[in-house]
Amino acid sequence: MVKRLIGRKLKSSRLKRDKTIQVLAEMSHVSSNMISRIERGLTIPSVEILMKIADALGLSLSYFVEEAEKGNTVVFTPSGQGKPIFFFEDKHRINSLTQGLRDPGFSVFVDTLEPHCDSGEGGMVHTGEEFAMVLEGSLDFDIEGEGFHLEQGDSLCFKASLPHRWKNSSDQQTKVLWAVSPPPNV
Repeated sequence: MVKRLIGRKLKSSRLKRDKTIQVLAEMSHVSSNMISRIERGLTIPSVEILMKIADALGLSLSYFVEEAEKGNTVVFTPSGQGKPIFFFEDKHRINSLTQGLRDPGFSVFVDTLEPHCDSGEGGMVHTGEEFAMVLEGSLDFDIEGEGFHLEQGDSLCFKASLPHRWKNSSDQQTKVLWAVSPPPNV
């Protein structure tokens, strides 16, 4: 459990900083083989090695182990609830259905979009994958220049590295279920 937790957090932190294992090895003075073994959950690093890696990534030592003691292994969310995590000008509200899960590999949200709300002019690009399912209303997507119109019950799954944006083009509120991996920092 702890080996996998540290490994996932190390890999996630390294990728978020756009560093290869080799670059991190040079920055931390820890062998690339050791970093690879830690990331794959094959070994627990010594405190000294973990301190070197944490310092190279600009993180605290406790970052790698704090979630082992925090969070839950099961999160129950009653219908219509969820932890509010994002609001934007009364047009866009996101409630997390996975908040409180210990060391998640994904996040699930219910997104409530008011009429004509959109993600902005530019296409978003980031790592990982996204899944969207329209629960109520409709939503228009543009993914790498290709348009998709989703109605209630329709879904879309795509690589988040493709430029993408969305818009509620209707005059009614839209609710979308999102699954995102890796989970965003919220």
